[in-house]
Amino acid sequence: MNDSRRLKVFLDSKVALYNQPSFIDGDPICIPHSFSLKQDIEISGLFAAVLAWGNRTTIINNCRKLMLWMDNTPYDFILNHQETDLKRFLGFAHRTFNTTDLLYFISFLQYHFSNSDSLEDAFVSGKHYTRPNIEEALVHFHNYFFSIEHPERTKKHIATPRRNSACKRLNMYLRWMVRNDNKGVDFGIWKKIKPSQLICPLDVHVARVAERLGILPDIKSNWTNAIALTTYLKTLNSKDPAVYDFALFGLGMGERF
Repeated sequence: MNDSRRLKVFLDSKVALYNQPSFIDGDPICIPHSFSLKQDIEISGLFAAVLAWGNRTTIINNCRKLMLWMDNTPYDFILNHQETDLKRFLGFAHRTFNTTDLLYFISFLQYHFSNSDSLEDAFVSGKHYTRPNIEEALVHFHNYFFSIEHPERTKKHIATPRRNSACKRLNMYLRWMVRNDNKGVDFGIWKKIKPSQLICPLDVHVARVAERLGILPDIKSNWTNAIALTTYLKTLNSKDPAVYDFALFGLGMGERF
């Protein structure tokens, strides 16, 4: 068995271990799993992904707080809230994401859902996305997200490949929305983007694992390495490279190998 085949067997075993419903409760993906309406999943998932840095318990608790303040009906709240309803969000903070950022997110989402019934349209225009990967979709989303009047500080919370960002949290969000393997973790509710076009979410923990496995030359968390990692993962699974996020993330969380 050659090295590539041996690595595929190893990573596939870790995917099987972590791509299970038991993974959900301790992960930010548990937030959108609280809902069944497509738009509720999209909105709660976006907040869960954007806030997904730091302690996972704190991430989940802060996201649950936001959903509670949205009356646990985020789509209805986004479309129909009154100005006075926003007072409950004053003082919210998660790391560097503060009230100013939160209120702009709410404003943008109201603007978007007043014109579209899915957040998928914020990434992809038209019936299908035909590019080899989602780079242009991420650029489009960033530009569209800030196409209305916005606070400059909020730009740091929506990454773009144009700045060589790994776009880890947005790639994770797209994995949640696009992948559909009937394992019960990812939702697969978006159909314009194919799983083969996804980029594997990359942060320093995943990069460190990839370097140890000989996939990446260093542990830099940037777009260049995200592309390099995904390009290699496509040699293991061309139709679904992001499935290995389960394996690499699980290994990066401290499992010895």
